Amino acid sequence: MTEFREERDFRAKEVEGLSQGQIVWRRFMHHRAAVVSLVALVLVVILASTSIGWGPIPHWWKWSYATTLVAQPNQAPTLAWPLFSGRGFTFALGEFPFGADQLGYDNFARVMRGIQQTLVVILIMGVLTTVIGTVLGAVAGYYRGWIESVIMRFTDLMITLPIILVTAVLGFVFGAHGVLIVGTCLGLLSWTGLARLVRAEFLSLREREFVDAAKVAGASDMRIIFKHILPNAIGVIVVNMTLVMSGGILAEAALSFLGFGIQYPDVSLGSLISEYQTAMLSGQPWLFIWPGVFIILIVLCLNFVGDGLRDAFDPRQRRIPKARDLRKPTVEGPMVEADGQAPGGVTAS
Repeated sequence: MTEFREERDFRAKEVEGLSQGQIVWRRFMHHRAAVVSLVALVLVVILASTSIGWGPIPHWWKWSYATTLVAQPNQAPTLAWPLFSGRGFTFALGEFPFGADQLGYDNFARVMRGIQQTLVVILIMGVLTTVIGTVLGAVAGYYRGWIESVIMRFTDLMITLPIILVTAVLGFVFGAHGVLIVGTCLGLLSWTGLARLVRAEFLSLREREFVDAAKVAGASDMRIIFKHILPNAIGVIVVNMTLVMSGGILAEAALSFLGFGIQYPDVSLGSLISEYQTAMLSGQPWLFIWPGVFIILIVLCLNFVGDGLRDAFDPRQRRIPKARDLRKPTVEGPMVEADGQAPGGVTAS
């Protein structure tokens, strides 16, 4: 038996009895960077949600992001790291782990609030981008003809619009700079890339046999699009959503840095960087560093999770890593190529 046949039989054993979701989950869990990033992202969300409270979630941190501590302005960070400043193997938050600014605001509470607002912005942006891009791309790829031409020309027009500038103008026109208007504007302008990807997937999938079978069975166009074709393109959509959300963090940070994003008294990570941009020169770099650290951390985590999802949904992935123990040891013999030829052109028996 050739190695090609052995490989094919082993792959059949790997997927036997497994659903598509289980296969994707096993592949994703094998991507170590993606798993670590997902855990880190969940921990950041939990920390931001529970420390200063969020909606019905109670808080355990004693300071508020909107309360000034007049007696403690320009407070240096009290966060004690292991083997830092001769304190030994200790880890303690202290009274002001990220320090306090010149007005007495606790920087830890403000950074946690900034994470909350930034997460809301990218969530709104991700949902809008996914819905609009998926629907328009699916309709264009399935119907083709003049419908495809109109949708894709409109997509080309939207691509030419500068997202940050248009979002800033819309915020000025509506007189609002909250998370809702920022997230909505970014979402309404960021769906073009996903629409192109979904269209390309539908152009390929609409020619498959299962689509022809659905048409013969009398299924409507909407049922074929959303019931039969769309589930096969879900990998592209999910991966793109994570990448769009990571880009949304940078876009929101740029808007807030320029003064067109979330405004005082509320804060975001970008607005904190804008507010404390001179802290490096005034001897308080921690005010500027911590918002930047969390922006970098969240963006990297989302990108690594997107890479893991891309590999997990890739149908060209050859193996399911968790099922390697299914392979049976074989007796060593001459190395055989896929065409049944041993090295040197000799036919294997």
